[in-house]
Amino acid sequence: MYSYKNILLSTDFSKQSEAAAKRAVEIATCFSARLCLLHVVDYFPEDIPNVWIAPENQDPAKYLTERSMKALEQLSSKLKYDNIETRVVLSTHSAAHEITQYAKQNKVDLIVTGYHGYHGIAKVLGSTTSAVMHRAECDVLSVQSS
Repeated sequence: MYSYKNILLSTDFSKQSEAAAKRAVEIATCFSARLCLLHVVDYFPEDIPNVWIAPENQDPAKYLTERSMKALEQLSSKLKYDNIETRVVLSTHSAAHEITQYAKQNKVDLIVTGYHGYHGIAKVLGSTTSAVMHRAECDVLSVQSS
């Protein structure tokens, strides 16, 4: 039986990502694997929530990175798994590009990600999960919340 040793959870802090996080911990526990939590910050996102917008006198890149790292650390402590690393990537590339590049550079053997189940034009244009599945050189588990 194949054994995963290096698992990457990509998260956008959504409900779907929470379900994916729980599944990633279950798998990591089964295989005593290292688990890395990764969040890609779109430096110029179109639909950024107001709570993520930097106050006037702060560098937006630094602010987004710090907020993201804090959210990853909160998720990490909530998961209660010992062998966890956290990473925030500030990117002007697509999230899928950064996730698959990180996986390749760090010899990840399983990427776990949430699936939003978009319909209509969003489904036609594709999603981050779909792009990761097509680009990744390792196994990808897409978890949909119920």
